[in-house]
This record gives sequence, structure tokens and C-alpha cells, in this order.
Amino acid sequence: QVRLVESGGGLVQAGDSLRLSCAVSGGIFSTYAVAWFRQAPGKEREFVAVRSWNGYNSNYADSVKGRFTISGDNAKSTVYLQMSNLKPEDTAVYYCAAVYYGGGSISANFWGQGIQVTVSS
Repeated sequence: QVRLVESGGGLVQAGDSLRLSCAVSGGIFSTYAVAWFRQAPGKEREFVAVRSWNGYNSNYADSVKGRFTISGDNAKSTVYLQMSNLKPEDTAVYYCAAVYYGGGSISANFWGQGIQVTVSS
């Protein structure tokens, strides 16, 4: 059974840092890339960052470039999203997903349950 479980969310102040974790189980870690998405209240879910399963490739949304870093520990089947210099507009439910990533496109196949990140001003 494929599972993605996010952790590490919470309430922080603007300018703070936070690290989200996504633990992947079900034997898919070396098959799929892992991406982070987020959904703010009243808005559509949007792409944040993606990492290929081997870590050789990654990509970020323009809104988080230079502030967020995606990384992974293949031995732990876990992907991280290090978020720095957080802004109130980063407030959202963050989801990790196992995705097909290639040719500039991302297609999500499995989703985590999501975790809340709230940034106060």
C-alpha cells in the first residue's frame, strides 16, 4: 500500500524557517519523483517544488525560488522541504505527492493527507 505522510508543519512568524518531511512507503520511492504542492484558502492547489527520485533533478515555483529547498534521504525514503524566510503568503496546506516528472511536466499519482503551515505577520 502506497502511503505518503507529511510532518513538520505548524505556526511560525514571518521570516522564520520550517522543515517539512514526507515519508514515502509502499516501495515506490525509486520509481516516482516526489513533489510538494500547497493550497491556500480559496485558491487552487499549486506546485511548489519537485525532486527526482535520485536527487539529480529538482525544480521550484518562482514564488519560492531562493527560499525553499527540496532534498531527500533515499535510505529513509523521505523527502524534505526546507522553507526559509517564510512569508504570510506561504500560509497553506502543504501536500507531498509521488509524481511522474519529465519533459517539463508533472503528473501526480499518489497524495499525502496534507499538513498546515501558517505564517503570521
